Amino acid sequence: MTALLSVTDLSVAIGSKSLVKKVSFDVASGEVLSIVGESGSGKSMTAKALMGLLPHKASATGRAMFDGMDLLAPEVQPPRGTGIGLIFQEPMTALTPVLTIGLQLTEALVSHGICNAGEAQRRAIAMLDRVGIPSPADRMRQYPHELSGGMRQRVVIAMMMLLDPRILIADEPTTALDVTVQAQILDLLREIVTDTQIGLILITHDMGVVAEMADNVLVMKAGKAEEFGPVQRIFAAPEADYTTALLDAVPRIDASTSRKPALAEPLLKAGGINKTFAKRGAIFSKAARYKALDDVSLTMHRGETLALVGESGSGKTTLGRIIARLTEADTGTVTLNDTDLSALYGRELQDKRREVQMIFQDPYASLDPRHTVGRTIAEPMIIHQELSRSERSERVHELLEKVGLNADMAQRYPHEFSGGQRQRIAIARAIAAKPSLVVADEPTSALDVSIQAKVLDLLENLKRSEDLTLLFISHDLAVVRQIADRVAVMRNGRILELGPSAELFAEPRHPYTRALIDVAPVPDPTRKRGKRPVLQGDYPTGPLSEIGPGHWVAA
Repeated sequence: MTALLSVTDLSVAIGSKSLVKKVSFDVASGEVLSIVGESGSGKSMTAKALMGLLPHKASATGRAMFDGMDLLAPEVQPPRGTGIGLIFQEPMTALTPVLTIGLQLTEALVSHGICNAGEAQRRAIAMLDRVGIPSPADRMRQYPHELSGGMRQRVVIAMMMLLDPRILIADEPTTALDVTVQAQILDLLREIVTDTQIGLILITHDMGVVAEMADNVLVMKAGKAEEFGPVQRIFAAPEADYTTALLDAVPRIDASTSRKPALAEPLLKAGGINKTFAKRGAIFSKAARYKALDDVSLTMHRGETLALVGESGSGKTTLGRIIARLTEADTGTVTLNDTDLSALYGRELQDKRREVQMIFQDPYASLDPRHTVGRTIAEPMIIHQELSRSERSERVHELLEKVGLNADMAQRYPHEFSGGQRQRIAIARAIAAKPSLVVADEPTSALDVSIQAKVLDLLENLKRSEDLTLLFISHDLAVVRQIADRVAVMRNGRILELGPSAELFAEPRHPYTRALIDVAPVPDPTRKRGKRPVLQGDYPTGPLSEIGPGHWVAA
């Protein structure tokens, strides 16, 4: 097929430092090209070079022919939006928080002279409806913070599609989205490519997404193209050792597992947990409240990994925060080693808090940028343990090495580390106080596949060496299958199914669990499927009944 975009020997450098080194690829009409690789491999920098969005000190060389022009030529202004559109990784930072959705959608149409304000308004509402946003006319008057993550991503897609681009670059468009919203975004992108025959460049580290979406794959490492070819060949017979290692690191939801729950004595019991939040702008109205958790109960056994899975808003994080006493429940009890944590306050709570530590989803936001990582890791020891300065320093060095970092990194600051390294620092801080239970809230959601594999291996090793019990919160079902002994499936604040991981994935008993597994991407291009059903409507949410040893399902 004739290429819409033909890139030859694209190189990007800042001064003497080379970031992208002679990368070449073509994108044809109606084709999906996926660019994959670890963080820092040059994926996003390649996209920015094509859009003319490189940092001020960066320079690009080579050729990128599009519509008769060389996008890399110094005198050429790339046709942003009208020729090539870019969907950024984080829609909340791509949207202006102080402007309404409607104004942001219509601004480009008017400024490019495509139509007047009235026609732009009509087109924007129609495009919001096309990308599956309910009540589009009402959404035009809302602000970005009033929409969910999935809706914000749809708005950014709509914004690009209003300008009728011939090539769309999607930079990690589904990172940190739950599995159902991810499925909807992928179905939407596939539908757009099929209907409009645009070229799509999909930048991602999720090999399941690559298998489902891509026609061709470009594998990058350290700025170089390691391999390029059809998706079926890349997955079936990779030629580069790096591609093989990348595929080997991918967790699979359809993988067999021999994990069996280690049902030792109970460590933690949560009983009858209820939590209600006020809806935005309706703090004083009892009717305008929603239940984040509705009579949730579960038991965790010493030494096991229990995973909480479900869509965004299902109550996973709220339950984890209540167990860690970072959020107060309205009613219910949380008992750790026969001590009711929900009844403790002041010094008693501080003494007991040592036993439950938390790893947050975004390590950069959870690490104090003003403190060295050594000071950050030492803080729990200062609060909970009577150690001398030299003993704390020795323990910090030991923890850094335990999580795969060098002891001399203790004097550096969080911004000097990669995302994977920052997550390791957060893990070191969580185990510094020698807890019994660690609550890990989406600890690998924003990490590329190879770093994710290393962090999961680290958690497994620390569980054994530190005698930890792990509450693992995630929307990635393949990761859950790899690490969890038991799985609790949540929706709308209730647990719908709870059972051994191997049994639950092999034979899910609740219809919602089956639907959740069915929409998850599988890293196998031979199993590409059509549009998946949207998970909506009513599901059984009655009391849990035991249907087998340790396997419970809502009636």
